Amino acid sequence: MKENKKNEIENEKNGFILINKNSGPTSHDIIYKLRKISKIKKIGHAGTLDPLATGLLIVAIGRPATKNISNFVKLDKKYEAEIFLGETTDTYDREGKVLKKYQGEKIKQEKLGEALQKISKRTSQIPPMYSAKKIKGQKLYELARKNIEIQRPPQKIEIYSLKLMKYRWPKIKLEIHCSSGTYIRSIAHDLGEELGCGAYLKELKRTAISKFLSKKAVKIEKLTPNNWQKYVVDKLI
Repeated sequence: MKENKKNEIENEKNGFILINKNSGPTSHDIIYKLRKISKIKKIGHAGTLDPLATGLLIVAIGRPATKNISNFVKLDKKYEAEIFLGETTDTYDREGKVLKKYQGEKIKQEKLGEALQKISKRTSQIPPMYSAKKIKGQKLYELARKNIEIQRPPQKIEIYSLKLMKYRWPKIKLEIHCSSGTYIRSIAHDLGEELGCGAYLKELKRTAISKFLSKKAVKIEKLTPNNWQKYVVDKLI
């Protein structure tokens, strides 16, 4: 009877939910909450968001949907990023330990524009040590927490557009359209290196994954055992 009940639940609803994540929870936290709400164990997501990040997370619910999740992983992404100039952290974001502080003059917008143009033309990127990227079977962040830094081979990326939305020293806001696998924290860090003042990622919102938009996604807090199924889409592609 228990096995029949489990199979009945698993087959009740399969598909995808667009989640608009708040800052704080990990991507896995979202999956855990959805498992409790839906009573379905087979749930996965297409593309991790760091805990500090907000925005779109595509979630697959049920076995058929999770088998097709790879179709979404390699899609291009769009972000809005706030970057803090003048400090460098070990994690490349606001949650890390400050390593260096800039004591020079404010960066002029003309110099910032030139640096952004150079960054936008880059076709490779070195993953940050504080990331889930695996090298020789080891997650980089696990090594970083032990104060171990290893050589990381550059990863191919593509930056389709890098637009300056706002600049008021020491904060800048960017709109970024990039390929899957691009670390926005690394863009912030590399921009700081290019400017000579250091920088880290302060805020991040994923606004789109290909044609799917965060503004059309639902907050996890709105989902309940009684209403979650109405947010499930059978097919996205």
